[in-house]
Amino acid sequence: MTDGSPSADGPTADARAIARQKARELRGKQRRRDRRNRVLLRTGIVVALVAVVAIVTVVLVTSIRPPHRGPANMASDGVMIGAGLKAERSPARAADAKPTPHALDTTGQVVNITTYVDYLCQYCGQFERTNNEQIRKLVDSGAATLEIHPLPFYANRSAQGTQYSLRASNAAACVANYSPDSFFDFNRLMFEHEPGQTTAGLTDARITAYAKQAGAQPMSSIKSCITNRTYENWAQAALDRASTGPLPNSEVKKVTADSLPLVLVDGQRYTGSVTEASDFRAFIQQAQGERYATPQPTDSPEGTSSPSPTPTPTTIVVG
Repeated sequence: MTDGSPSADGPTADARAIARQKARELRGKQRRRDRRNRVLLRTGIVVALVAVVAIVTVVLVTSIRPPHRGPANMASDGVMIGAGLKAERSPARAADAKPTPHALDTTGQVVNITTYVDYLCQYCGQFERTNNEQIRKLVDSGAATLEIHPLPFYANRSAQGTQYSLRASNAAACVANYSPDSFFDFNRLMFEHEPGQTTAGLTDARITAYAKQAGAQPMSSIKSCITNRTYENWAQAALDRASTGPLPNSEVKKVTADSLPLVLVDGQRYTGSVTEASDFRAFIQQAQGERYATPQPTDSPEGTSSPSPTPTPTTIVVG
């Protein structure tokens, strides 16, 4: 007679039923665990694939993205201004492109003036304010060319970390790109209103106002260029090139912060006073005269060398 109690032959029927139920529950849990693991595995694979695709996309986009562009009309890393205060045109190039220097005019008809300046350099400001008017007359009349290189040497000297020097160089590039014939007056205004080195410098809005006062246009594009700091990468690259050298058309090897303003006349470095216009006037006349001071030998019909006549340069009246 069976009453469900244990016996010597093994567990009762109820015990076996309980064991089978537990076994089914364990198998169910295992199946659910296996399904969950498969879902997690598939999800992980999908996430990994998405991440790989995203990385590949970024790499591809970066590789085909055009490099940072420099401003138009600054192929030499400077703005070349000639008669009528008109700037020479040149297409925009990559920010890291090697500059194309302008050849010196050796006809004796034109004085070649080149300046390397920083809009936060106090000596640069003194030189510009002292000599701007006589340089304007020379360039406007066609008696001289002026090539201006704005460089952000003092980018980290502004108060409050505003990097005014870099922002100003970027703004100069914006004006050169969109309105190059306004560059001479913009450069003048930036030095007329030059801030002190212990200040935060001019705001972007104030710089934009000076661009407008100089006659630059279209102002919507120039304002956006200044605000977005479109050419800061180029300005930094131009600084690196100038401070590494060599400089074209001169025995000066490179530009340093201590050498600012670096002013060249026909390739010769001006080292006179930055506050005496007469000093710079005399230097221009001296530099022009020295170009023709040494006669060049030529072969005579008899086979012997004899000096050729010294060219007579056009007398340039400064002031």
